Amino acid sequence: MASSSHNSNSNSNSNKENPSSWTRMQNKQFESALALYDQDTPDRWQNIARIVGDKSAEEVKRHYEILVEDLRHIESGRVPIPSYKSTDHLNNEERPLKYRNQR
Repeated sequence: MASSSHNSNSNSNSNKENPSSWTRMQNKQFESALALYDQDTPDRWQNIARIVGDKSAEEVKRHYEILVEDLRHIESGRVPIPSYKSTDHLNNEERPLKYRNQR
């Protein structure tokens, strides 16, 4: 029993440290909550965590810190702006949803 408990704790700890463990939906909820609760809001991180769900206030705050650091890198020119490929060559199934059936 102890080893399975350790494994689940290990997995949850790695998820907390791994920013890619956030789903697209969680990121959207996070972004919306950031707009709703500014830096002067009491219990900001708890409020944002409640909206995101499945994330603690600590995880939400760390996610924000990573976002701010990424923005600093982008604004300082350390991260090149990607050149996006045209989607004209993709068939309808490969196109992003909002562009399907549009030509």
